[in-house]
Amino acid sequence: MRTEATQIVTLRLLKGFALLVGDDRVMLSSSAQRLLAFLALQDRPRTRSYVARTLWPEATTTRANANLRSSLWRASRTGYQVIDASVHEMALADNITVDIHDAVTRAHCLLDKSCLCDDILNRQTRDDLSADLLPEWSDNDWVLIEQEQYHQLRLYALEAMAKRLTVAGRHGEAVAAGLAAVRAEPLRESAHRVLIDAHLAAGNRAAAQHQYAQCRHTLLEELGLEPSDALRDLLPYMTAH
Repeated sequence: MRTEATQIVTLRLLKGFALLVGDDRVMLSSSAQRLLAFLALQDRPRTRSYVARTLWPEATTTRANANLRSSLWRASRTGYQVIDASVHEMALADNITVDIHDAVTRAHCLLDKSCLCDDILNRQTRDDLSADLLPEWSDNDWVLIEQEQYHQLRLYALEAMAKRLTVAGRHGEAVAAGLAAVRAEPLRESAHRVLIDAHLAAGNRAAAQHQYAQCRHTLLEELGLEPSDALRDLLPYMTAH
């Protein structure tokens, strides 16, 4: 049996919450889950008062601090060191790998034109960038802010990934990345554009025309808008509407 020091502890926040030790899922109360998720999404240790005030904004200071102590105790009952806490501050334990941290790093790399990124142009990156952050958690402002921030980042990253794959001649993967961007935000014209570009690069004009028609229908149905001239100009051979 491996000791705790050699076991890999993973916190998953994409698609939903899961704390894993090796391949085994650790059960946590909802309050302990929210505490771990909040600390994982911070970029530095936070004071106890800040954590309590953010997680329980409608509670009195006394009640919020009591809730925090209870959540810490519940987290400690896992038997693993998941939170580093002092009298004044706390943070997620350094030994825990968090899936969204790696996804964000890869997203920024994809957006950096000076980064080659060949090693991350793969299905794992596409899957992580296709996933929402804690999709079933929407009852706290701090969650909504983090969700929207990651949502916007992953949209730009998926588009950048589709462009890189198109340039590399990996047309099937480019289409998959473009489709992921469109699914994530159907009203986003730039997502449709990279997908159309991928189809055209592969020589699939009919698929490109179908995607344009789908984009046009969605924009007209939802917003009453026609696609931009820039998008329409990708398909000069199409007949006028």
